[in-house]
Amino acid sequence: MPDITPETVEAGDDYYHVRYRDPEQFDEIRTPDWAENPAGSVVEGAQVRTGDEHGNENWTVQSVLVPVDRVADRDEAAQQADQIVEKLSS
Repeated sequence: MPDITPETVEAGDDYYHVRYRDPEQFDEIRTPDWAENPAGSVVEGAQVRTGDEHGNENWTVQSVLVPVDRVADRDEAAQQADQIVEKLSS
């Protein structure tokens, strides 16, 4: 997986939504069970959304959801999400 940085970090009621790619790039987006343990080992309760890119069969990280009660602010949410993406790519 290439080195990517977040496009946006949006605060919701329960999660910071750290978006790496535009959802319009994908035919389908899922929250796979296999990503739960790696994500949770960085931030408890974090979720990874992966997408099936248009025109090929590659599934890549579209966004990471970081619980707002587990980090101090948007910057920390982005840092934790980067660690999750890095862990998934190793």
